Amino acid sequence: MLTKRILTLMLVAVLAGCARPGPQTGVYPGKEWTWAPSPESLGWSSEKLALARAYSERIGSAAVMIMDNGIVVDAWGDLEYKYHCHSMRKSLISALYGIYVADGKIKLTRTLADLGIDDITPLTDIEKTATIADLLSARSGVYLKAAGEGGIMIPGRPQRGSHAPGTFWYYNNWDFNALSTIFDQLSGEESIYTAFDKRIAQPIGMQDYDLADADLRYSYESYSMHPFYYFHMSTRDLARFGLLFLRNGRWGEQQVIPADWVRESTTSHSDIGPQSGYGYMWWTGEGVGLVPNVDEGPGAYAAQGAGGHRLIIMPSRNLVVVHRSNTEAGGVDVPDWEVGSLLWLILDAAGEKNIGDSILLENNQGTVPTAETLPQILLASQFNVIVSSKFTLTFDPDHTLSLSEDDALLSKARWWMEGDHYCHDLGSETGGRQCFQVLQNGNELRLFGLDGYAALTFQVDQPRK
Repeated sequence: MLTKRILTLMLVAVLAGCARPGPQTGVYPGKEWTWAPSPESLGWSSEKLALARAYSERIGSAAVMIMDNGIVVDAWGDLEYKYHCHSMRKSLISALYGIYVADGKIKLTRTLADLGIDDITPLTDIEKTATIADLLSARSGVYLKAAGEGGIMIPGRPQRGSHAPGTFWYYNNWDFNALSTIFDQLSGEESIYTAFDKRIAQPIGMQDYDLADADLRYSYESYSMHPFYYFHMSTRDLARFGLLFLRNGRWGEQQVIPADWVRESTTSHSDIGPQSGYGYMWWTGEGVGLVPNVDEGPGAYAAQGAGGHRLIIMPSRNLVVVHRSNTEAGGVDVPDWEVGSLLWLILDAAGEKNIGDSILLENNQGTVPTAETLPQILLASQFNVIVSSKFTLTFDPDHTLSLSEDDALLSKARWWMEGDHYCHDLGSETGGRQCFQVLQNGNELRLFGLDGYAALTFQVDQPRK
C-alpha cells in the first residue's frame, strides 16, 4: 500500500510536470531550492519535525537540511555559511575521480610506481605496487605519517610493511592526500578546486562555492610531499551534491558524474565493521551500520567528517539529509550516535517504517542492570561497539577500559559507576567524560544518555577467558 508521503509526492511531481519521482527522476532546484508549502503537503509531520529540531538544538547542530525527492521539507541553522567539511572532502574528490576516469585521463589500475609517486620517506618497491583503486578504497598498504591526521588515525596505523597493497582496509590520510597529488598530475587541471568548480559546482548550480575563498587551499607538512586539501562548503551546496548522487550523477538533462561511477564508488569494497563498509571514499552500511541508532534503508551511504558533519543519502527512501557542526567555534562535536538519533527522529517525522528500535529509553524493553550487576556483566566479556567501524572494548577490574580496532590498541581510558549509571572518559577527541543509563537485552547493552535518548550499543564479542 502506498504511504501518504508517496501519494503526496506523486501529486507534487505531477504539478511540477514530472513523472512519479524516484532516485533517478524528480524535482531539481533552480537558482534556489524548492521548498514544500508545508511538511504535511509531502506527508510529513510538523509536530515530529519540531521534536527533531529541538533535539538538534540540544546536541549542538549548526545546520540541518532535509530533502524529499529534491524538495526541501525543513531546514534550520545557517544554510549559507561555509563550514569546514573535514573528511567529507574525500567524497567530493571521489566524485571528481569518476569524471576523469570516464574522460580517460585516469586509469584505476595504474600503480604508484607507474606514476612516479613517492614521499619524503621513500616508498618501498612493494608499496609502489599500490594502484589508484587501492588508494580510493583506503587499501594502499602505505603506512606513513600524513598531513591532517587526527583522532584515532595515528594510534590505529598498522606497522609499515604489515599488509600488502590491496589486502587490508585502514582509514588512511596518506592515501587520500596522495590522491590529490595524482589528480593534479593526471587531470590537466590547475587544482582540485578549479576542477570541482568547472565539472560539478557550476553544472549543478552551487550557490556559495567560490574559487576566491581562502579556505579552498592545500596544506603541507614537513614530513610529507602530499597535501591535506581543505574544503569549506555551505549546507545548501552540499545538499545539491547529495541530490546529484541520489539521481545517479544526473542533473536535469546533464550526466555530470557517470552513473556507473556513482554505483561503484558507493558500493562497499571493504567490510569494516558490523553491517558497515567503505567504498571509494564513501561510507556504506546496512541496518544501524552506517549511522548508529537508525536504519536508513538498503543502499544508503554517507560522506562523513569529524565533529558530526554528515551528508546521508537514502536511495530507497528518496531522501537526502545534511547535518553540520560548527567545529571551528571551539570544541563542538556531535558524536555519531546523536546524529543517528536525530536522523531517527527525522525519518519518524516522514512516517517511514523499519527505521530501527525507538531511540527513547521509555519505549524499549529490557533489564536495567544495577551498580552491583553491571560491573559483573562488563568484566565477563569483550564487547563490540556498534558504530561504522569495528571497535572492541575490554573492561578490567581496576576500572581500566581498553579501546581497540582490529586488535590494535587505540587507547586506554577509565570507567566507573555513579549509582546505577555507567560512566567512562575516552578523552577529549572521543567525547570526554560521559555517563549513561543502561538497558540489557540479550547479548546487547544499549546505552542511553541521561536525557533518555539512545547513545551507544555494546554487543558481546566473546566471553572473557
